[in-house]
Amino acid sequence: MHALKFDWNPISGIDIAGSFKIHFYSLMWVTAFILGWYIMKRIFTKEKISLTYLDPLFIYTVLATMIGARLGHVLFYQSELISEDFFSIFLPFKFKGGFEFTGFQGLASHGAAIGIIIGMYLYRKKYNYKSLLWILDRVVIPVASGAIFIRIGNFINSEIIGKITDSNFGVRFIQDQYYKREVMQLTGINDVQKAYDAVATDPKFQNLLDAVPYRHPSQLYESFCYIFVFLILWYFYSKTTKKDQTGFLFGLFLVLLWSIRFFIEFTKEPQGEEYINWFNLNTGQWLSIPFVLIGLYFMFVYKPKSQVK
Repeated sequence: MHALKFDWNPISGIDIAGSFKIHFYSLMWVTAFILGWYIMKRIFTKEKISLTYLDPLFIYTVLATMIGARLGHVLFYQSELISEDFFSIFLPFKFKGGFEFTGFQGLASHGAAIGIIIGMYLYRKKYNYKSLLWILDRVVIPVASGAIFIRIGNFINSEIIGKITDSNFGVRFIQDQYYKREVMQLTGINDVQKAYDAVATDPKFQNLLDAVPYRHPSQLYESFCYIFVFLILWYFYSKTTKKDQTGFLFGLFLVLLWSIRFFIEFTKEPQGEEYINWFNLNTGQWLSIPFVLIGLYFMFVYKPKSQVK
């Protein structure tokens, strides 16, 4: 059976001018944030919260997510950027090895989670209309929906790829196997996308295609699982009284999302330098464990000192 095996060689974006390109990965982030805004608007409307608080919440969330995700990636997986290509940490450009517009690539979900918690704390300090945990209990719902699209963006980018598999469900990530300059040299074609297309479709380069192994589409595994995280959170929020149990939805989100991340990491290739690699668990798994434990605490142990209104 080979019906679920396929080659993956997409265009990664829309060329605008020169090396400037609108990446589909970036559009997935835009989709995630816009959908998140509409979900929070529905929540605010349902709970009769003034919508004047919504746009500042959106701004804090976007900034906290992007800054946290980027710094998290650098600290957890690619700290060499600090000394080798410092400005690429904060700008959507690569400077080392030639100037190139890359968009904001290299974003870590653990860093995003920490950034969002800090961002919501700062937001709550300025807009004191509900408790911090009330805000976190609600904001995790659109965060879960956004995670679906981010992993789809990773798949489009052929990044965060899975380990080699001989199962009936595998993907050959052609663009991950060959660097841009490498594929042009190997095919003799000076256009990068045409060179990748030739590897994928031209029988003359069948040997190059055969050298690309089938891998787990780990990004799709995660994206699919996050659909259920979102649906479960939305069910508990809209159909039960758990939204009134302070910290429960926040804790449920942490347990569900980071448990999924922990187990799917077994199908993934390492993301850059693995600084933590104990007992056959990688950096992503070790970083996920504290989030799960914190989630369990808020679900089953935490009791607010006073009634939250």
